[in-house]
Amino acid sequence: MPSGRGATEQPNAAGDGLAALTARFWLALVLTGVASGLFGAGLMLLLFAVQHATFGYHAGDFEQAVERADDLRRLVALAVAGAVAGPLWFLLRRWTPGESAEVDDSLWSGDARLSLRRCLGTSALSELVVGMGASIGREQAPKVMGGAAGSVVSAWFGLTTPQRRLLVACGAGAGLGAVYNVPLGGALFTVEVLVGSMTLPAVLPALVCSCIATATAWVYLPTHATYVDVPSYRFSGTVMAFALIAGPLIGLAASAYIRLIGWVSHHRISNMATTVTPLAAFSVLGLIGFEYPQLFGNGKDLAHDVFLGHGTLSLLLALAVLKPLVTALCLESGASGGLLTPTLSTGAAFGGFLGMVWTHLWGGGPLGAFAMIGASAMIGASMQAPLAGLVLVLELTHSGFSLLVPMIAATVVATLIARHVDGYSIYSARLPAPRTSSPPPAAPA
Repeated sequence: MPSGRGATEQPNAAGDGLAALTARFWLALVLTGVASGLFGAGLMLLLFAVQHATFGYHAGDFEQAVERADDLRRLVALAVAGAVAGPLWFLLRRWTPGESAEVDDSLWSGDARLSLRRCLGTSALSELVVGMGASIGREQAPKVMGGAAGSVVSAWFGLTTPQRRLLVACGAGAGLGAVYNVPLGGALFTVEVLVGSMTLPAVLPALVCSCIATATAWVYLPTHATYVDVPSYRFSGTVMAFALIAGPLIGLAASAYIRLIGWVSHHRISNMATTVTPLAAFSVLGLIGFEYPQLFGNGKDLAHDVFLGHGTLSLLLALAVLKPLVTALCLESGASGGLLTPTLSTGAAFGGFLGMVWTHLWGGGPLGAFAMIGASAMIGASMQAPLAGLVLVLELTHSGFSLLVPMIAATVVATLIARHVDGYSIYSARLPAPRTSSPPPAAPA
């Protein structure tokens, strides 16, 4: 260039860093993307088959099928899920000691090596219990299997540890993106949450892997939005004012939710007790489901209802309080599962509740718009990833662009509040205690 300045002085494009983007790495990335998409499609096939068999339906929403089932069937379904999965989780952990199936911990404090057999067993059991009604997220399984695919492929190609770490992160984000048909959201989840770097050498592989995985998963999964028929809500002054006021409240709620997840993760049931605790926890959820069947499953249909403007003040408040509690109960029992959709549905219900209160005070504004603002703010603050949170809501609904300014305002404020309280996320809060501890430093003389 006539200026004589270097081509890579732009900070985000300056070199590949430790993970060299070689031809071998790109080939490994393509294979990881394909594997992540296939694993995602297979796991969703398992999930939907279990849902249909458990609640006896062939078309329509899971929530509608659960509501049509009688109380006894719902309770028995969850009791069977706990009775079967509890002993199987115990045996899996006993047969694979020292083998990792935790993507986040492996990336942030390990060498990014994951056990394929442990990941596969954990993922299959997770989708089984979600399909039978357990209140945990379905995205954990494809995320884990995408990461495991990256770990296996990196070994095949003899990649370096930094390359393996990037490949595992890309596979995990791609698995999440594939099952929700959110390729951009999956890529942003990779770089913002798992890698923590928005540099070009991280963004490019994340986009490629998520794109390939999403397109591959179309062999079984639909190409339309996860939440269909969500109206294109319009911007208004009352919606903007709501976002500025609701943002701090949602941030405080997200902080409380993160602390709850951290507490139950630290006190999670282990050893022989896990053979029976899922049965007890899932049965409690089944009893609560007599009154609130919307709590069954990951919360996808719960959020969809509120996005469409359905719900009463008392119902939305109850769901906003109960959904995180029953999700924490399932996790504490020893179950393995995700938190993305339970968190998003909690935000949608809480945003809808606050919006209904707001309309009584101010007047005007659609309930669905408040729910979308609440969902983006809650998921962005809980993940400590505002960009990923915003994009996920937009891609999941294929709507909300007219609400982007209030969504950004609420998400930024909520994330700042959650970061100021303690800075944890729903992922870092679940990390296990350090394997080794050193004594505290001696006090200065």
